[in-house]
Amino acid sequence: MNDLIIIGGGPAGVAAGVYAARKRLKTVLIAEEVGGQSVVSEGIENWIGSPKIHGSELARLFRAHLDAVKGGTLELALHERVISLAKKDDGTFLATTKNGTEYAARAVLVVSGAGRRKLDVPGAAKFENKGVTYCASCDGPLFADMDVVVVGGGNAGFETALQLLAYAKSVAIIHRHQEFKADPVTVEKVAAHQNIRIIRHAEPVEVVGEQFVTGLKYKNKDTDAIEELPVSGIFVEAGVMPNTDFAEGLVELDAVKRIKADPHNQRTSIEGIWAAGDCTDELYHQNNIAAGDGVKALEDIYLWIKKH
Repeated sequence: MNDLIIIGGGPAGVAAGVYAARKRLKTVLIAEEVGGQSVVSEGIENWIGSPKIHGSELARLFRAHLDAVKGGTLELALHERVISLAKKDDGTFLATTKNGTEYAARAVLVVSGAGRRKLDVPGAAKFENKGVTYCASCDGPLFADMDVVVVGGGNAGFETALQLLAYAKSVAIIHRHQEFKADPVTVEKVAAHQNIRIIRHAEPVEVVGEQFVTGLKYKNKDTDAIEELPVSGIFVEAGVMPNTDFAEGLVELDAVKRIKADPHNQRTSIEGIWAAGDCTDELYHQNNIAAGDGVKALEDIYLWIKKH
């Protein structure tokens, strides 16, 4: 029997794992990989203490920190994914992974993060990996000297556009609102580039092509006109969906299936389960915030375990 199961290996999970090891809680951290969503980022510029760091390097440092502190109390169950979480009659919890392994513990911290939201328009699924992609760092070089478009006006969308400028002939950014969610400094940096085109207040309506993508049709929300952008690549940065299917029916979720957590201590609706990071209804989803919420949860978990 473990004291704690941590489900997820992003910033929240790693921070909680480090603190759990230091407090000598018998803990198992279950994750497909260590690092979280940022492992694909070419350059993270807001991770505190590091002016700029590659996503893969941040993941390497996360793993090194866990290895340095784990001792005999922290087990890393990597390359595994939790598919179900249940509360037993005795008040303990059982997590089952995709390969059938079961882990039991007195407490659970869900830090399972979120996955990329798919582009939900006609043609998007048909042309996935044929011009429609969800990873600029993976696929960007394939579009050298081509015209491409980024769907999404948040920080991820603008950072993707900056990455693509190293390869593509031109990059357009299409955003459904008038105002961008990205940081102003990032917007200014991208907008200043001569090969960038920014399309505001527009809604993608169809991906078109033959064997591969040839264009993206979108609705101009100011005029209601349907226009077509001739591009060979469509890079989707349309937000994320929480990875919480395994907890559905156990803890309380909001309308988009994020776990509801008390911001004071990260407790969920079920005694013995905490949640932090992008899988929760936290107002702001960023690496630094996720790490802080993971630590906050762990501090509360430690006190809870010592009382029970």
